[in-house]
Amino acid sequence: MSTLQPGDQMPDFKGVDQDQHVISSKDFRGKKLIIYFYPKDNTPGCTAQACNLRDNYEILMEEGFAVLGISADSVKSHKKFEEKFDLPFPLIADEDKVILNAFGVWGPKKFMGKNFDGIHRTTFLVDEQGIIRHIIQKPDTKHHTEEILELWEQGSK
Repeated sequence: MSTLQPGDQMPDFKGVDQDQHVISSKDFRGKKLIIYFYPKDNTPGCTAQACNLRDNYEILMEEGFAVLGISADSVKSHKKFEEKFDLPFPLIADEDKVILNAFGVWGPKKFMGKNFDGIHRTTFLVDEQGIIRHIIQKPDTKHHTEEILELWEQGSK
């Protein structure tokens, strides 16, 4: 796994979202961006995180943020997840794990005594110039928006 740090340039990427739209890192130039990587659609933690961002989406937009979710689930899975929970932001399907590896969030994990490769739940806060300003490892899924806004505000002082 690569280890991106605050101050690094966001890796260039391109992927397809739940509506079959091609989404590129270039689409977010000049915007603040929240990129959140999550393990799996329709699981309790991932649903809590997505719904927290959904419930606070207007606030995030007022603060100038775009939101982008990425996991290794399929476009079809993302579409069901988006429709079930009325998610207002794109979810990129990275089944080949190119974006996950570029951001260093795919790698060894341990759960219930078993070792396996998977997605490390991580959020990157990127500024208008494409510079990573903050990385939240193991975000609080139920209070993720608050974490994001607090960190961004602290970094702006």
